[in-house]
Amino acid sequence: MRKFTIIGGGQSGLQLGIGLLKAGHQVRVVQNRTADDVAQGKVLSSQCMFSNAVQHERDLGIDFWSADCPPVEGINFIVPNPDGSGTKLIDWAARLDQNAYSVDQRVKIPRWMAEFSRLGGQMVIADAGIAEIETYARQDDLVIIASGKGDVGRLFARDAEKSAFDKPMRALALTYVTGMTPRQPYSAVEFNLIPGVGEYFVFPALTTTGPCEIMVMEGIPGGPMDCWADVKTPAQHLDTALNILKTFLPWEYDRSKNCQLTDDNGILSGRFAPTVRHPVAILPSGRKVLGLGDAVCLNDPITGQGSNNAAKAAAIYLNRIIQHGDRPFDAAWMQATFDQFWDYAQWVVGWTNMLLQPPPPFILDIMGNAQGLPKLAARMANGFDDPRDFFPWFADPDAAASYLAELKAA
Repeated sequence: MRKFTIIGGGQSGLQLGIGLLKAGHQVRVVQNRTADDVAQGKVLSSQCMFSNAVQHERDLGIDFWSADCPPVEGINFIVPNPDGSGTKLIDWAARLDQNAYSVDQRVKIPRWMAEFSRLGGQMVIADAGIAEIETYARQDDLVIIASGKGDVGRLFARDAEKSAFDKPMRALALTYVTGMTPRQPYSAVEFNLIPGVGEYFVFPALTTTGPCEIMVMEGIPGGPMDCWADVKTPAQHLDTALNILKTFLPWEYDRSKNCQLTDDNGILSGRFAPTVRHPVAILPSGRKVLGLGDAVCLNDPITGQGSNNAAKAAAIYLNRIIQHGDRPFDAAWMQATFDQFWDYAQWVVGWTNMLLQPPPPFILDIMGNAQGLPKLAARMANGFDDPRDFFPWFADPDAAASYLAELKAA
């Protein structure tokens, strides 16, 4: 039995902690909010999780919601007509090979905290600064930082080579609602790309009050969707969201105009710079700690990969720890563990960063051709489950042209 401390009890931290307990280890999770604090607080994310990520939860026996959570069955991609007519220039949809699910973290995290404790884990509700982390590092075989906030987050230096941006690329807003007209003939992430303005996507989910829809708005800074600074109340937040839909996406407004907030805490707005950090931090004592999840790989939500990345990172770290046996967790092992995750995550980060910039003509060509090429639409939809499949054809004009020619010939 080895001893671990994980700072941060979110998707990656608790998933890893539960996995380590089930592997027979001693685990302490440190976070500064109780289960009730999380359950009764503001929403934390939009967390649409695709099949491969959900499978990691199922492998650990902690997917407690798939039977009750409204499924996400496909992807619908839409670009409005730039002539202002309120019509669609591009509109295609495809089913996912396996359903995706979104479970409000106010539902998931408290249940996982209870399961962690039931399995014998030590849950510490406290702030963890450098002094506390030094104590944990002295006591345990390995300390893993799965929180990017405060002094803890600043432990890990930004990796300039892997970080394409040094400022926020979108003004973000989440709105959890009920009363939306369901999409037909099957549920989907409706992904609306408004060139020069931003993006809007919406999908079904499970929240504290039951089934809902999550509206996600990503406004280009300084543009008309960057309008949340003066919103002071939950009612104003919902009105602002609906006015954006009415102005730019009338088809979305039509099915959303009678929506109500799930609760006053079902809203969130803010902005952050997408950042990749070096995964090994050195404490003042010289001891080393390892970063996990958003602490070292923070993606913009535009591709919906945050919780998916976190789940996949936790699964890789768990496997690496189990395979390592009784050997020490030195800096070389820590770096190699992150590198194995980066072998996957680099493609997620690359794809996400592409969508944060004005789309080049060949990308718009791909998007437009998907309307008449069902095989292309299906591949793009299922790429959300494993974004490695977007490369090279989604990143290189020559590869894109070759792939489109192959599909049209077939």
